[in-house]
Amino acid sequence: MLEVSSLTTAYDGLIAISDISVTVAEGEIVVVAGANGAGKSTLLKTISGMEKARSGTVSFAGETISGLPGHEITKRGVAYVPENKRLFPRLSVSDNLRLGSYLHRAKADREQPLEQVFALFPRLKERLPQRAATLSGGEQQMLAIGRALMTRPRILMLDEPSQGIMPKLVDEIFAAVETIRKAGVTVLLVEQRLAESLEIADRAYVLQTGRVILSGTAAEVRDNPDIRRAYLGM
Repeated sequence: MLEVSSLTTAYDGLIAISDISVTVAEGEIVVVAGANGAGKSTLLKTISGMEKARSGTVSFAGETISGLPGHEITKRGVAYVPENKRLFPRLSVSDNLRLGSYLHRAKADREQPLEQVFALFPRLKERLPQRAATLSGGEQQMLAIGRALMTRPRILMLDEPSQGIMPKLVDEIFAAVETIRKAGVTVLLVEQRLAESLEIADRAYVLQTGRVILSGTAAEVRDNPDIRRAYLGM
């Protein structure tokens, strides 16, 4: 479904990711792991059109999307939830969700994903009138994911969804990712909680200083001695 080929992106002349190649098959959960500054977020930003690649290509469902503006990439079925959530804090939960459905004009196309979001995160339905700024960190993350799902994506890209939220809600987020995949949405997940991520993932890539240093099935990555020492504390 998604193919990233020899992608290189730079900020102010400094290389952030270099010659990265990643593939995601339809129906998979694929994890991208690595330390801070490894280039994980840059990879997602470049795929989503928020950053421009210096070289390389990104293809989605057989069509080249690299170089397209972000809203055009979203129209093709690629949804991105950034690390900082990017909610509209003064707007209600309801308004934040409905803004995610701007691509769809028909009312049915807007209401159906809304019900799916409520089934996934029931507490959002309870908080519809509240301003997004009043939600807890975990609830804000649920809202950010819910808003992305309102675009009816084929692939959902999540950047550190567990960051800054309490452990109990972390479990809910990971359970939600599994449910999203079962509903037919492919997932590309950037996450520092590697152990939990590998429990739900099919495959994984490990980045270091902007390059892929290891890739394989979740079991292969989990059992790699260097990964066990560096990331799993074993």
